[in-house]
Amino acid sequence: MKNTDKGRKSAKDTPVKKKKNREIMIVTWLFTLLFLGLSGYIIHYSATHRQELINNSYNGRQQMLIAQNRRGKILSSDGSVLAQTVTDDEGKEKREYPYQNLFSHVVGYATNGRMGVEAQANYYLINSNAPLAEKARLDLSAEKYPGDDVYTTLDVNLQEVASNALGIYQGAIIVTEPGTGRVLAMVSKPDFNPEEISEIWDDLVADKDSSILLNRVTQGLYPPGSTFKIITALEYIRENPDSWQNYSYNCTGALTRGQDRIQCYHGSVHGGVDFKRSFAKSCNTSFANIGLSLDKNAFHDTLEDLLFGMELPTALNHNISRVDVTENMADADMMQVSIGQGTTSITPLLLNMITCAIAGDGVLMEPYVVDYVESSGKNRIKTYSPVSYGQLIKPEEAQALKGLMSDVVQEGTASRLKGLSYTAAGKTGSAEYGTVKGDSHAWFTGFAPVENPEVCVTIIIEGAGAGGDYAVPIAKRIFDAYFGV
Repeated sequence: MKNTDKGRKSAKDTPVKKKKNREIMIVTWLFTLLFLGLSGYIIHYSATHRQELINNSYNGRQQMLIAQNRRGKILSSDGSVLAQTVTDDEGKEKREYPYQNLFSHVVGYATNGRMGVEAQANYYLINSNAPLAEKARLDLSAEKYPGDDVYTTLDVNLQEVASNALGIYQGAIIVTEPGTGRVLAMVSKPDFNPEEISEIWDDLVADKDSSILLNRVTQGLYPPGSTFKIITALEYIRENPDSWQNYSYNCTGALTRGQDRIQCYHGSVHGGVDFKRSFAKSCNTSFANIGLSLDKNAFHDTLEDLLFGMELPTALNHNISRVDVTENMADADMMQVSIGQGTTSITPLLLNMITCAIAGDGVLMEPYVVDYVESSGKNRIKTYSPVSYGQLIKPEEAQALKGLMSDVVQEGTASRLKGLSYTAAGKTGSAEYGTVKGDSHAWFTGFAPVENPEVCVTIIIEGAGAGGDYAVPIAKRIFDAYFGV
């Protein structure tokens, strides 16, 4: 009987054991699949984010590469050396910048941290794809391998012209190709000598008010002033596609809403103006009037279309431009926004990108400064081709804005660009800032030639005054240099 009971008990337990075994197998396979999935993700991430992983300061691999390889060169588009590592008689390495202050922000530095191209292209600069024969020869003499060289899109001549034209003023200049997104020149002042970073670092860190290391082109946030009228005009055209050319207004020099009063620059009175003349003469009161007629929700959407409040499609380190337009905002605030004042802030980089899109029939090409990477054996390791962000604005909108910006040159505030061997279009701005009435930044953004734009220029001169008086002459010098005039 006992044997029978045991047999019955054993037979009864069998389904329970099978169930437990099945549950164990399910859990085992589940954890196996999770492990395989995690491993696959790590492998994929490592393969697709090699640069980020190598550039991470916590990654010991970076220090191994630095110890093994001599940092590569950074060169201009014509092969001029912008940065290189040299070794003194004692075998000590030093990063050398032949042009010193000229490319300080865009090329950057590689001591006490990194910025500019030195940071962006660090992965390639510390890696070496030198030929095996060269590596074997260097091994015999216990020398470092040469790092890969980075060629940029930068033009030395245009950089020198832009820097000299800006002179002692603080400000920023960016010169680009609208059809490709290539950055030809990028100047930010005040500047510094990258070779002296180690010596001046402690003073810079101690001085909380210092902005020398700030790249004003990509990180400076400014009130755009009348250059923002490009965007206000775009919104008005979008809301009135068939009638915007019929707009008319009588400028008396001032427009009041509640406690807020908008005046035209320097008290100008423009009289009867249509839409084109309002834009060409940069009539504040007319554009404040236009702003009051706009649909705020639609304007908000247009600002998002133009990348306000968003990360920009570029590898360049940048700040985010912002404009606050809400459905319930007061008329006084709307008037300020319409002329690029109030809480509006923009980087010269974004203004240049919008200008490039207008020049490119509405298509925005992503701005870039690294052209290609080459090994010491002259083999191309990586090539950066132009990339289209897409249709930022419609072609017909771009054509309308081109016409308005051409009128600014032909009969408006940028008339110093009129009658030259090339045609130009643009928009000036005098952006008020601070608490002292009359203090203003001088702006210009534009392109040339109008018929087939090849180059875009955006300029801000801090505290200079009127854009037509100070920024436009600088733009002319840059355009002249580009066209060889």
